[in-house]
Amino acid sequence: MTTREVAVDSRRAVALVAKREITTRVRGKAFRISTLVMLIGIIATVLISKAVSGSDNAKDVGFVAGQQASAPALVSVGEAIGSTIHTPTVATREAGEQQLRDGKLDALVIGTTADGSLQVEAKKKLDTTVRNALTVLTQRTALDTQLRKAGVDPASVSDAVSAARLEVTSLQRVDPDEGQKLAIGIIAGIAVYLALVVYGQAVAQGVVEEKTSRIVELLLTAIRPWQLMLGKVLGIGALGLAQLLLVGVVGIALGAGTGVLDLPSSVTAGALLTLLVWFLLGYIMYALLFAALGALVSRQEDVGGAVAPLTMLIVIPYVIGISTLPSNPDSSLIEGLSFIPLFSPTLLPMRIAGGVPGWQMGLTIALSLALIAGLVWFAGRVYGNAVTRTGARVKITEALRPI
Repeated sequence: MTTREVAVDSRRAVALVAKREITTRVRGKAFRISTLVMLIGIIATVLISKAVSGSDNAKDVGFVAGQQASAPALVSVGEAIGSTIHTPTVATREAGEQQLRDGKLDALVIGTTADGSLQVEAKKKLDTTVRNALTVLTQRTALDTQLRKAGVDPASVSDAVSAARLEVTSLQRVDPDEGQKLAIGIIAGIAVYLALVVYGQAVAQGVVEEKTSRIVELLLTAIRPWQLMLGKVLGIGALGLAQLLLVGVVGIALGAGTGVLDLPSSVTAGALLTLLVWFLLGYIMYALLFAALGALVSRQEDVGGAVAPLTMLIVIPYVIGISTLPSNPDSSLIEGLSFIPLFSPTLLPMRIAGGVPGWQMGLTIALSLALIAGLVWFAGRVYGNAVTRTGARVKITEALRPI
């Protein structure tokens, strides 16, 4: 048999195994349920974001009839501190207190002391925004009182203070879409994290299942171990890619349709492409390792312990990313960690908001491909030497020894 014929036979063997994995798992209830859960999750996320962004965050401060003279000033103070404050008038103190109990008011102004201080009631604890606004208003009222005593017109002083402006010069360009890009990046990172954990463990469990049922011994009479391993990895990966693509398209379409996302189509398409690229690279890296570690054990109960260190390698960058990037999208720590191939699949999609230079993207992809090349040899050796051995757990050092 020529080298070309061997290559064709190898591709055919891998394709047959991959097709078997896809067919078997698509027909399974677990795949349909997981797809439905992911779709429900992304739909719920978009709808909740829409509800939160569309909700009225204004504060309601009631004024008892006869005390509303300072209401316009409170509205002005609220605007100055970036808050919207409504100031409805209530007929009596008792009516206002009932509205406080019912949650219709955040605070109730019931009177003013001789020195101009406001008397305010709250249901329990006064909201921080309302407290700040009322404090500023009280201080302004007290200042006006002292100015009148000194013979100075408070209105002229107020106009002079209002005319003063803070001038800020930004050294870097402000991206008005940074918030949405950060949200997309975090969601993409979470999606990759979940996919790596779910599909990586599926590979390990599939290896042990075939090993326990002795199906692997029958399959290895027709194909080589590395062909069986690679076919399984590619088959399960194809399902994962299709699932992520479906969820991503539905999420972006729903986000654009509801107005939650108003980014240019090129940005959203780029985010989806980044998600798929890093899922593929990350999945291949981790799936090869999951397959190798799964081959070391012979019982499903032992799979969790065997792959626990690998699962931690997925969890660590995920936790670091979601805890750091929301407050610091340009984190140098995240930038440095994203060059580590096993960390790149989770962290690179999260860095969309801060922007990833082309050279960094190219370098991380090159490092990941180099690691994949090494893992093909490593996982193939471990899998081939351990997958037919039953009983006690096989040590990696033993599995790496040539037979």
